[in-house]
Amino acid sequence: MSISKALTIAGSDSGGGAGIQADLKTFQELNVYGMSAITAITAQNTLGVHGVFPLTADAVVQQIEAIGSDLGADAIKTGMLFNSEIIEAVSEQIKKFNWSRVIVDPVMIAKGGASLLQGEAVDAMKKHLLPLALIVTPNIPEAEVLTGMKIHNLDDRRTAAEVLHSLGVKNVVIKGGHAENENHLVDLLYDGTEFSYFSSERIETKNTHGTGCTFAAAITAEIAKGNTVYHSVETAVSFIQEAIKEDLELGQGHGPTNHWAYQQKKRRSLHVE
Repeated sequence: MSISKALTIAGSDSGGGAGIQADLKTFQELNVYGMSAITAITAQNTLGVHGVFPLTADAVVQQIEAIGSDLGADAIKTGMLFNSEIIEAVSEQIKKFNWSRVIVDPVMIAKGGASLLQGEAVDAMKKHLLPLALIVTPNIPEAEVLTGMKIHNLDDRRTAAEVLHSLGVKNVVIKGGHAENENHLVDLLYDGTEFSYFSSERIETKNTHGTGCTFAAAITAEIAKGNTVYHSVETAVSFIQEAIKEDLELGQGHGPTNHWAYQQKKRRSLHVE
């Protein structure tokens, strides 16, 4: 039996809502074999990040080499990379194994405000990693950091997408979750030629821990299966929408999303038919 494979290179979330835990759950739900290379261990729960313990760049490289030299990967997702040394090392591994289906989730700040990317690492990401990316998936604050511009509206997002594309990224997705005064979310996709828009209902809930990781992981899973960028983003929008709608009431703070909700809805619709 053959199966598509996806590798996540990211931090570990002890609370299970974000990071590699969210990625692997998402890969599993979308019928993709998930693998991981851990960049950092975090002590966190729904109330916030209580400790960040980065691994050495060499430890990250050895994990990636173990996977690349044996199992291989049909798509790669990067999440929390923490510092410039890890970013440069990961970028070299991507080139070494000639991986072209690379989805970069430029994780910078945790839900509670803790920094997950050191300041000097932003330049390293722009110089070394983004030019290797098939897709980058920043939220609005992350897009502002990467472009150096303030984003107030959809026109600004379009401009930011063009700036990011000029750095070498083939496709830019700027998420709309942080946009103000919108009853609906609009996620924007730019492929260097045209813009596409994905609209979804804004759901009022505090349980949104790990949404960015999950969204990018869903895109990665679909890309690993050989689907187009447009289809992969469209599926990810639906996946995260259901995950938020059927959120899990766990913990005292920002609870996790429900990674099973998307497939559960599909099974219910098949049963009705």
